[in-house]
Amino acid sequence: MLHGDPAAPSGADGAAGADAGWLRAVADEVRAFDRSSTAERVADLLRRRVIEGDLPPGRRLSEEQLVDVLHVSRTTLREAFRLLTHEGLLVHRLHRGVFVPELDEEELVDLYRLRRTIECDVVRRLGRLDPVRLRPLHDDVAAAEDAARRGDWGAVGTANMRFHQHLVALAGSRRIDETAARLLAEVRLAFSAVGSPQRLHEPYVSRNRGILELLVDGESERAAKELEDYLQDSEAELLAALRDRPGDRPGDRPRRTP
Repeated sequence: MLHGDPAAPSGADGAAGADAGWLRAVADEVRAFDRSSTAERVADLLRRRVIEGDLPPGRRLSEEQLVDVLHVSRTTLREAFRLLTHEGLLVHRLHRGVFVPELDEEELVDLYRLRRTIECDVVRRLGRLDPVRLRPLHDDVAAAEDAARRGDWGAVGTANMRFHQHLVALAGSRRIDETAARLLAEVRLAFSAVGSPQRLHEPYVSRNRGILELLVDGESERAAKELEDYLQDSEAELLAALRDRPGDRPGDRPRRTP
């Protein structure tokens, strides 16, 4: 239960309405917390909000709102902020607060290099799987197709992120899962550079289904090759969007370095 109303107006920048949705999602998830929740769990919750697309680049995170919603101390929250800053998902601006940063081209290339290394290797080693293990991927593909029919391209992007998380989870490695979660959260930050979410996500709805069908048939090597091509195309599109982005005014876009 919230102690205050995060949807209430909080300033002239008009961000309160945008804050309301993701803060409610945080409030829903925090009900699963016990009162001994650590900074790592808070960081994980906020990381998921980045992956889900609720926290785009430029968003300022309010300590006051989050302490109220999470029922944690400022010390715990600041430690969570520190962990996410170390991961590159938050940046602290002196006298301004904590913000979600924006990726640059070099960071994006590095992210996709690591994505290809992890995701393609996981898929290549799978072989034929028990259909039960593929159920989460079926659900993600179905969710993306349903969202595409409704024209909800933000939901398509979220389903796509979940597809890749569940794809990597097939390796059965906690360390790989944690690394992939950080990578996907950073990749989600780059999505905002593409002006049309439909243009960004629509081609990959059918490509996700194609990869899934190859896995159903036990064609892991072909699935890995398709995924490699898929990630190269995704990287190229995001790089083009970053290069075409209008020039920034000083201080408008929070970067990872001052």
